[in-house]
Amino acid sequence: MDEIIRVQSNGPLSGEIQVEGAKNSALKLMAASLLIPGVTTLTNVPNIADVYVMSEALTALGVVIDSPAPHTITLDASNLTSYRAPYEVVAKMRASTAVLGPLVARSGHASVALPGGCNIGSRKIDMHISGLEILGATCKIEHGYIEALTPTGLHGMPVSLVFPSVGATENLIMAAVLAEGTTIVSNAAREPEIADLIDFLNTAGAQIEGKNTTTLTIIGVEELKPIEHRVVGDRIEAGTFIVAGCIAGGTITVSGFNPKHLGIVLDKLEQTGAVIERLDRGVRVTATDTIKPVDIQTLPYPGFPTDMQAQMMAYLTQAQSSSIVTENVFENRFMFADEIGRMGADIRIEGHYALVRGNTHLSGAPVVAPDLRGGAALVLAGLAADGATEVSNIYHVDRGYESFCEKLQSVGARVERLDRDV
Repeated sequence: MDEIIRVQSNGPLSGEIQVEGAKNSALKLMAASLLIPGVTTLTNVPNIADVYVMSEALTALGVVIDSPAPHTITLDASNLTSYRAPYEVVAKMRASTAVLGPLVARSGHASVALPGGCNIGSRKIDMHISGLEILGATCKIEHGYIEALTPTGLHGMPVSLVFPSVGATENLIMAAVLAEGTTIVSNAAREPEIADLIDFLNTAGAQIEGKNTTTLTIIGVEELKPIEHRVVGDRIEAGTFIVAGCIAGGTITVSGFNPKHLGIVLDKLEQTGAVIERLDRGVRVTATDTIKPVDIQTLPYPGFPTDMQAQMMAYLTQAQSSSIVTENVFENRFMFADEIGRMGADIRIEGHYALVRGNTHLSGAPVVAPDLRGGAALVLAGLAADGATEVSNIYHVDRGYESFCEKLQSVGARVERLDRDV
């Protein structure tokens, strides 16, 4: 069914929102279950579309998946029946490529379709492939599939990434845990979701040192054991709702995550004048009536996350004067600017820079979600706009947010899902 999100401004927000487990961690932990000949139990798993897509991919490989309780899934990878992750599944979501490393480590053969997902840039998989080749895999791209074989098994080696790619770091970690010998990954990504993956694997019997640093040492083991693991809280979902509170006004509490994982985002929001109280497992944010402009540039963690760029840009349209947003991670991440422009925003794009004019009057308009975070950001813009904003293509939003409208409604936002023809 073709649905839209309709949102209207109706004043300050008040209340508390609980965030779910991190999408970007849950998907990789699900892929990591391929390494374990037994039943893996994950708790705090978000009920989102991407989790269902990853379940499809793993089921096609022979993993038996069940959900014995809300936000809990079990994954039985005792008997893998295939090494082929089909195009019709992988094309729906780029994170499906996370099966490449664990599959080749466990089965000695992986055939994974070239990925799809949000159209926010090329996000090349060259580093994934070159890293696996250093560990002893032979890789080729043929008929739209990445084919990886390990004729003599995987062997630990030094691997230096040219860029701290999250996906490449994760694939190399998962491949190296069952490799013979020691792998050292330099210039590794440091995102909290990678730390969650390392905790998961170490609990299962892996030997990984260097968590939260750019150098990881992975000593290969023969086998991992089944475990239960709780997914880390979603810092990007939390950041989205925090910005919602800032742009709509009022005071809200966002809980269920570690505020340290959102450090620079909270710092930038404070620079705009928002008052943020850091709690044990969340934050309390009070909006400011006078929003100061700030410049941001996206960078790998602990830099400003590219996944928060669109939400921040929507907020900065309401600042006193102009801000500059620099996108250093993905080349097509400014597609959101065209859509919010339909609402009256004045955003000038020059290469990977965006000049966001502040003090802009936004008016409700029909807009199209260009990707996951851009779709959420358009809803946030609607909280500050005059009249009704109708966001279509909301399947993007469903990919990463559970009960998005309901959570906003719970703090007083005037937002609802409707059939397009209503």
